Amino acid sequence: MTGFTVFGTAIGDCGLAWRDDVVVGTSLPEGSQARTRAWLLKRFPDAVEGTPPAAVQAAVDGIVALLNGTRPDLASIPLDFSAVPEFNRRAYEIARRIPPGKTLTYGDIAHRLGQPGSAQAVGQAMGHNPFPIIVPCHRVLAAGGKDGGFSARGGVETKRRMLVIEGALADEPTLF
Repeated sequence: MTGFTVFGTAIGDCGLAWRDDVVVGTSLPEGSQARTRAWLLKRFPDAVEGTPPAAVQAAVDGIVALLNGTRPDLASIPLDFSAVPEFNRRAYEIARRIPPGKTLTYGDIAHRLGQPGSAQAVGQAMGHNPFPIIVPCHRVLAAGGKDGGFSARGGVETKRRMLVIEGALADEPTLF
């Protein structure tokens, strides 16, 4: 059975779905609890909202802490990669090693994959990330450190907000 929960964070109501003690998907805020809940149910139609088991609650607590500005290590949270293409899984594993407050580019990840011409494919993989926040696709930037795209609600502004919380970007742009 798949369970899910919707929980408040500093950037809005996020969601997380699990099976047993393994995370099967996460959701960035969709604008309201109801929209986040609906997004999770669209993705996991047989899921039942409930209280997560202790191991999954630890993942929820880690996400909340990260979005409150602390720097927990989310890399050990178990994820179900069974429906994820091999290339994407490998890109996500590299992204999971980017510490809070740091960033890599799509090209950096492509090089670490041993496929230096695959930056665009890395970007597409990040755009299909089923585990945002736990797989920190927001820490992956375009060439030259530019924001690049971000498919979550709020787009690049959501990405920038998360990077500011983590200390990877200055809070306000300045001319000096």
